[in-house]
Amino acid sequence: MIDFSTPPYLLQAHTSVRRVMVQVLVALLPGIGAYVWLIGPSILLQLLVASLAALLAEALMLRLRGRPLGLFLSDGSALVTAWLIALTFPPLAPWWLITVGTLLAIVVAKHLYGGLGQNPFNPAMIAFAACIVSFPALMSQWPVLGLKLTLVEQLEMIFGLAPRIDALSGATPLDALKTALKIGEGNIDIPTLLATQEVFGTFAGRGWEWVTAGYLLGGLWLWQRKVIHWQAPAGFICGLSLLAGALWLWNPERFASPLFHLFSGGAMLGAFFIVTDPVSGCTTTRGRLIFGFLAGVIAYTIRVFGGYPDGVAFAVLLLNLCVPLIDMYTRPPIFGMKDGK
Repeated sequence: MIDFSTPPYLLQAHTSVRRVMVQVLVALLPGIGAYVWLIGPSILLQLLVASLAALLAEALMLRLRGRPLGLFLSDGSALVTAWLIALTFPPLAPWWLITVGTLLAIVVAKHLYGGLGQNPFNPAMIAFAACIVSFPALMSQWPVLGLKLTLVEQLEMIFGLAPRIDALSGATPLDALKTALKIGEGNIDIPTLLATQEVFGTFAGRGWEWVTAGYLLGGLWLWQRKVIHWQAPAGFICGLSLLAGALWLWNPERFASPLFHLFSGGAMLGAFFIVTDPVSGCTTTRGRLIFGFLAGVIAYTIRVFGGYPDGVAFAVLLLNLCVPLIDMYTRPPIFGMKDGK
């Protein structure tokens, strides 16, 4: 990584792809810990399945492309993609669904575009978008909170050794909110809904507030370590909060508060671990701010008015298409030249 803070521009000897990726994995641990407490150890198995699939796919593609295995397998980029996929898929999804999503991310979204540093789209979000379009029923089977399954029972469900039960069809807080408002057709308001349905907690989804707080803690640590820039997360949070806040102030009975949206779904995971992707995101300072802001606005729009309960993945992929245009209009002038020259 090059330090652009002061000239001359020097290569930082202690920074490497592997070091950055390891820090990203460490930053995900608080959210994973809260996830295990909320759902159970099944998420750890999904992380393992995704990691193995990612490393095997990475090794195969490196061999086919004639690249050194040791150098690229050890950089940690495949593991980061695998963990993001596992954390965005349902924790009791069948093993093959996690594997299919991981293969799509590594083989198609990453290596078919040239490998690390060449992919125009975020690989983990490609996996999520492709699977939720192709397998919408499986991607919506989130476990009901309070469902007590032993580790053996969770393993049986993931590997298809036991029939999938109705208890897996619990809605996420975002999905529950959208469905209830749609069914109610104006006869129910959000404050009443949040106070009466068990899926909701103090200000967001019950239990999921802690998972999101874990992602927030890890993201702030990455920012403090200067692994990520602040513009994209700040832009995403501002874009989502401003639109959510405006509609909430206009009609609080029909629109949830910004705090609910920030601590529900993949908001914090997206803000600190997805829109900050240096490869598929913008490279200029203003560009990262615009990228994050528009991603937050689009994610909220899809959540509230679209057909999917969460819109982070689709928002990021749509903005990935716009990165060259945003960078072109936000790049600073060349050193020694005036603006517009």
